[in-house]
Amino acid sequence: MCGRSKGSRGMPTAETGGAQVKSAVRTVELLEYFAGLPGMHSLAAVQEAVGYPKSSLYMLLRTLVELGWVETDATGTRYGIGVRALLVGTSYIDGDEVVAAARPTLDRLSDDTTETIHLARLDGTNVVYLATRQSQHYLRPFTRIGRRLPAHATSLGKALLASLTDDQVRSLLPETLPALTEHTITDRERLIEELHQVREQGYAVDREENTLGLRCFGTAIPYRTPARDAISCSVPVARLTPAHEQSIVDALFDARDRLTLATRRL
Repeated sequence: MCGRSKGSRGMPTAETGGAQVKSAVRTVELLEYFAGLPGMHSLAAVQEAVGYPKSSLYMLLRTLVELGWVETDATGTRYGIGVRALLVGTSYIDGDEVVAAARPTLDRLSDDTTETIHLARLDGTNVVYLATRQSQHYLRPFTRIGRRLPAHATSLGKALLASLTDDQVRSLLPETLPALTEHTITDRERLIEELHQVREQGYAVDREENTLGLRCFGTAIPYRTPARDAISCSVPVARLTPAHEQSIVDALFDARDRLTLATRRL
């Protein structure tokens, strides 16, 4: 959630000094609050979360409603993210050169593995899904574009965190990490130990740490240092065999090499 001293990405607000404009910072923090908590929220709930004076918060919300960035329910007393946020998010995906360059490789990786494929980007302590290809099987996971998940609990995130130094990981993540399932690594130092293995083998594994019954394999695309984007393959544990796992890892490495060449020109 957002707060008065920090935005949702940990940036200082105008109240802590610098050249930021307070109203602009508050607007962004409000939109990120709604994006992070889907659904409709009362004025009191929003005020408690962001800490702004209720009168100024109300005026800001009314302005955002008039502009289409925030919507209200039939009573006009509850607020949620508006349709214009979707338009901006879609334009980001449509205009991203990496997403465009990755499409043929993602299609091929999907065909080679017959499993669900993802392309995601590291954003602070989270990964954001930029593209997905659904599995050809009836039993398959569903992940929407734009979804944010904690990096430490996904193969995509762990592959990207492994491109950082241990000290950089320590400065980025808290000592205790939130658990998404009973298998999530919640100790930062234990995670760092696993990142050493990720660097050695070239790929990361999510062992039901994000979703029970699902194992994911991910590798970073090293077109920049540290890596910003990664690809992954998600497989229901019930369908995973050692032979299938090896074929997935081989296909991921081939896709990584293809994407590295495709993105090197960007």
